[in-house]
Amino acid sequence: MDADKPADRGLRERAGSTSSSFAHSYSALVGWGATKTLPQRLRPFAYRAFARAVGANLDEAELSLDAYPSFGDFFARRLRNGARSIDRGQHSVISPCDGVVAAAGVAVGGALVQAKGRNYTLAELLASSELADRFIGGEYATIYLSPRDYHRVHAPVSGRLLSYDYIPGALWPVNPRVVGRREGVFARNERVVIHVNSPQLGDVGVVMVGAAGVGNITLHHGFGGGELSSRALRGAGERYRSELDVEVARGDELGAFRLGSTVILVFQPGRARLALAEHQALHFGEPIGQVVEGNA
Repeated sequence: MDADKPADRGLRERAGSTSSSFAHSYSALVGWGATKTLPQRLRPFAYRAFARAVGANLDEAELSLDAYPSFGDFFARRLRNGARSIDRGQHSVISPCDGVVAAAGVAVGGALVQAKGRNYTLAELLASSELADRFIGGEYATIYLSPRDYHRVHAPVSGRLLSYDYIPGALWPVNPRVVGRREGVFARNERVVIHVNSPQLGDVGVVMVGAAGVGNITLHHGFGGGELSSRALRGAGERYRSELDVEVARGDELGAFRLGSTVILVFQPGRARLALAEHQALHFGEPIGQVVEGNA
C-alpha cells in the first residue's frame, strides 16, 4: 500500500457513521469549552477544583494558575524547572510523556495489542505499509495520558526529526474502558505520526493519538518558529505531511495535547529493549528501556 493511501481508509470510512459523528460533535463541544477564556480571578479556583477531582499535581506547573487563560492552556501547561530529570544514561530510551502503560510488547507480524482480545496493525496505525514494514518484529509501548497527567510529548531518543504526518480520523475516547470494547480505536482516531531517526536505534515512531475532547494536538518544529495545530488541519479533512530535518536531543519537546490521550512508541526490530509492565505509571524523562547491545 502506498504511503499516500492510508491503510485505515476503510476504517475511517466507517468513522463517518452516526456514532462517529457524535464523537466528533462531543469533541468539538469540549474543545470549544477548553478554549474559552476564564476570568483571571476565577482561574485558580477552577483549576484547583479540577486538580482535586482528577489528582493532578499543581506544584509542577511552570506558571501561576491565574496565568493560564483557558482550560486548554492549563492542560497543556509546561513543567517548572526541576520538576523532571531526564535520564542521562548513554544508551537509555526515556518515557516521552507522563501516563500509564496500556500495552507493551513485540509487534509480531506487525500486530500490536490494543486491549485483551483486540489487536490492530502497524500499517493501520501508521497509514503507510512502507514505514510499517520497518517496525515489524520490533518493540512497542502504548502510554495512556489521563486528565491528571502532564500533557506535553518529548523525544524518547536523540536523533533527526524527519517528519510529522497528520492523519485525519475519528475522535473516540481512548480510556481503557472504551479501548477494551471498540475495535481499532488507535488506527481510527485522528493522529500524528512523528518519525525520528536515531544513530543507535534507526527509525523510531512516536504516534500522538487524538481523542474525544482533545481540541488540539500541537506540533513544535518546522513551521517557521511557530506551531501547527490539528484543529487547523481538521477542517480540510485531508492528510498532511511535513518533511523535516531537525536535530532533536533526548527530552526535547515535540508536541502537546489539550486533554488526556495516548502516545504509541514503535521501534525497529533488534534495536531497543523496553522494560515495562502493563499498568505501570510513567513520568516523562525516566528510563523505559535500553539500546540493544551491538547497536550502542
